Amino acid sequence: MTRDQALTLVRKYVKNENLIRHMLAVEAGMSAYAKKFGQNEERWRVAGLLHDFDWEIHPTLKDHPQKGSDILRNEGVDEDMIRTILSHANHTGVKRNKLIDKALYACDEITGLIVTTALVRPSKKIEDVKISSIKKKWKEKSFAAGVNRREVEEGAKELGVDLWQEHIPTMLKAMQNISNDLGL
Repeated sequence: MTRDQALTLVRKYVKNENLIRHMLAVEAGMSAYAKKFGQNEERWRVAGLLHDFDWEIHPTLKDHPQKGSDILRNEGVDEDMIRTILSHANHTGVKRNKLIDKALYACDEITGLIVTTALVRPSKKIEDVKISSIKKKWKEKSFAAGVNRREVEEGAKELGVDLWQEHIPTMLKAMQNISNDLGL
């Protein structure tokens, strides 16, 4: 599946623009890491785009992303990609064995903290966000309370990158590069 086909699939199933922006943010991070690790960038981008495509249809952990895998099969997505998507959610029990699996898990949760940090800036622009601002907000547990900080830390560790020296700077830069797509 190409990146354009994945985006078409996302737009077919997702109407919530903020959810689409989340998937675009994860895609940007996946692209950055594919380049860093010398991997197939388009495949990694597809994983980032598709990982939450079924959240509107199946908005509970009981069903997401497990039930979405059947839709992906019907849409012609290969089993290895489906397994990667299933691995991004701890509750599925699908182990993250491959680098792409680990990257997807690492890129997913952190996007919420970065976006929320941008939204509290006077300019509401992601280009104005600094790592120090994210770090300050990280310590405020009530800020972006829906962001599971333990999973963010776990994701960086599994991927083998330092959270503050590499992971968050990589994600911030990747998201800044698509600021228009993110509406930030």
